[in-house]
Amino acid sequence: MCVLPDGGGNYDIVNNAVIATSGPQNYRGHNVSLRQSWEMNYQEAAIYLQEGENNDKFFTHPRNPKALAAYLFAHNHLFYMMELLTGLLLMMLSLCEAPAVPSLRLDVYVHATLELLALVMVAFELCMKLRWLGFHTFIRHKRTMVKTCVLLLQFVEAIVVLIRQTSHVRVTRALRPIFLVDCRYCGAVRRNLRQIFQSLPPFIDILLLLLFFMVIFAILGKKPYFNTLENSLVSLFVLLTTANFPDVMMPAYSKNRWSCVFFIVYLSIELYFVMNLLLAVVFDTFNDVEKMKFKSLLLHKRSAIDHAFQLLVSRQRPMGVSLKQFDGLMRFYRPRMSARDRFLTYKALNTSGAPMLSLQDFYKFYEVTGLKWKARRSGEHWFDDLPHTTFLIFKGINLLVKSKAFQYAMYVVVAINGVWILLFLFTHTNSNSAPVLPLSVYGVEVLLKISGLGPMAYFSSGWNLFDFSVTVFAFLGLIALAFDMEPFYFIVVLRPFQLLRLFKIKQRYRNVLDTMFELFPRMASLGLTLIIFYYSFAIVGMEFFADVVYPNCCNTSTVADSYRQINITNGNKTVLEEGYYYLNNFNNILASFVTLFELTVVNNWYITMEGVTSMTSHWSRLYFMTFYIVTMVVMTIIVAFILDAFVFRMNYSRKNREPLDNPEVEVGRDEVLAALELYRQICPALSSLSSLQGVLQAMDRSGVRHSSLVYLGRRSRTKSDLSMKMYEEEIQVRNRGNPGRQDTSRTALTSCFWFPSGVVCRVFEGKPSSARPKPGTGCGQSRFCPFTRASAQLADWTAQHQLMRGVPAVPSHLHLSVNSS
Repeated sequence: MCVLPDGGGNYDIVNNAVIATSGPQNYRGHNVSLRQSWEMNYQEAAIYLQEGENNDKFFTHPRNPKALAAYLFAHNHLFYMMELLTGLLLMMLSLCEAPAVPSLRLDVYVHATLELLALVMVAFELCMKLRWLGFHTFIRHKRTMVKTCVLLLQFVEAIVVLIRQTSHVRVTRALRPIFLVDCRYCGAVRRNLRQIFQSLPPFIDILLLLLFFMVIFAILGKKPYFNTLENSLVSLFVLLTTANFPDVMMPAYSKNRWSCVFFIVYLSIELYFVMNLLLAVVFDTFNDVEKMKFKSLLLHKRSAIDHAFQLLVSRQRPMGVSLKQFDGLMRFYRPRMSARDRFLTYKALNTSGAPMLSLQDFYKFYEVTGLKWKARRSGEHWFDDLPHTTFLIFKGINLLVKSKAFQYAMYVVVAINGVWILLFLFTHTNSNSAPVLPLSVYGVEVLLKISGLGPMAYFSSGWNLFDFSVTVFAFLGLIALAFDMEPFYFIVVLRPFQLLRLFKIKQRYRNVLDTMFELFPRMASLGLTLIIFYYSFAIVGMEFFADVVYPNCCNTSTVADSYRQINITNGNKTVLEEGYYYLNNFNNILASFVTLFELTVVNNWYITMEGVTSMTSHWSRLYFMTFYIVTMVVMTIIVAFILDAFVFRMNYSRKNREPLDNPEVEVGRDEVLAALELYRQICPALSSLSSLQGVLQAMDRSGVRHSSLVYLGRRSRTKSDLSMKMYEEEIQVRNRGNPGRQDTSRTALTSCFWFPSGVVCRVFEGKPSSARPKPGTGCGQSRFCPFTRASAQLADWTAQHQLMRGVPAVPSHLHLSVNSS
């Protein structure tokens, strides 16, 4: 890989010779080899594909060698890890800052110094991004600008704390999660936050409807809980969560039995109609957002593939990508991929069998590059090559474990084991030998399946992995019970998980469990999103409500009994009777998280709110109500996500009865020899050639000398794969209706190609002749378009380009030189 110096002259390559040309940038004096020029094209094409995969906007694409160096530095795992650790350090400082967790308290100068060091690291990250993006693009990137503003604010506050040697009210600490959210590893959290904001408009509409009915009922309410408009709204807001029902109704109900109609009608409208309407509207919006997100990601990836494809083709061969160019691309896109896997990936993409990859073949790039390749065995089973007697034994085991009788026999064993566990629980019998028999049966089942199916086939099934894990942990729990190993008693709890196997019998249960397992990774990101909201509210709560509640506080409040501690004498004994709600406080970050979780559950949450309000101001209720509304938004999104995943799974199962096939690639000996020869010419010292030589050795071992081997590509299926299958017809219709559709962002980067005089800039291709400029004039949309340059420079370039034969249609913008094929 070579990056040209920023200074110097511009060079064109004609017939493998370097010709100096005049240009707007003075690159003269440096000879650029053919290999180096193609390497730059390969690298830029790989960057485009990475931007498509990561959903990065194309206006952030590096434009010059300096930007490329900063881009490469900011896009490696060490830099990503630095971002993650810096964000975590800034958030964890709340454990040590006042009000701190007692056992983790640090002096002011220590945590302020750590904060400044972390902020310096963030500033360094932003400087690298500024060098990569350029000033104008940097200020256009909204998330980066928000991060920069928060960084400056945090810098000022940290310096003030360090100078004064004491902490002040720092509500802005609630903005620290921005540094973590902007990390590359938190992309799923950013997507969740984006979906939450996209779902807000319909949520706000229904929320206004909810508040309208609340105001109407507040006006109609009477004493004692509805004596003022403020008390009425607070009582009805709490009643909406059912935390104070029926307590709020009982005083009026004791005087007039018909007063219950007021509360019944209110709850029927607000709780059972409007709240469910809210869920339905948010779910519908979420479903549309998910579908539009999939379509936009698909179009973005295809646009990235368009960019990369044009950098890999030459004018001599403008319709396809050869194996040589594809291999050069993959060395930058997947540096650790072996030569064999690169060759097999190329073969898998080339479904038409043409000498080169067409653009339609290249559109499957993201689907194929993640495959793990394994040679298919010549026989159907793993034991086909064993001696005849051994083969018959394993064949019998294979038929046994695949039979319906064996499966239902194991279901019966699992059911009996479940009944056995219940009997021992109800009879309180402590016998370590009780689970030995069913565990022995499970162990025999695992051994039979591994023997009959083969280790690879057995462990490739998710259900088999689940059975194996539960069985192993059950044996470990049995050992822990036998030797009284108290720290490992928790393993014993895993034994009843074998009962989940019974749900495999019914198709609907299988769909539910499959959806549940698929949801776990996404649920983790949703949980982290909720924790980020918790952190921000916890910081605000600590700044305003730290050390506010304590035992025997709130004596003037209606919830005083929940905070009261009194000694009660009963005969000769004195018993301390206390309310424990003073423990629900904001005295440190950990206590705040517990309090916020209790508020999320909403049972008796108004006691905590009224206790804090009685010790501060009635405006404190805004904090608790805002937190409830925010958590209601997040929880509604989570419920909508679960519903969307389940409905999508059901619709997919009904529409596509057959599972997705794994692609197969047939490789002939002559093809492998030709690829080996090509790789030796490209890079003789390439160490990964041994993997490609292994294909020939596998052919020799299997006796296949003039035929071929078949390789299977496998990878874990994602919702994106299922969506491609689900919306396949719609995608094809869209492609047929818009065959030349391109992303508009492409105009500013690669649509301004270098053409000789008499050819119009490609921005205007396909437009009416009246809309086109004169030949040799530019589009004015890209600083890389040669037709926007000075006329003298254009004349010189035109003369040089007329000499060229077989050069790529698009040069890399990273060095502004044209490469030959």
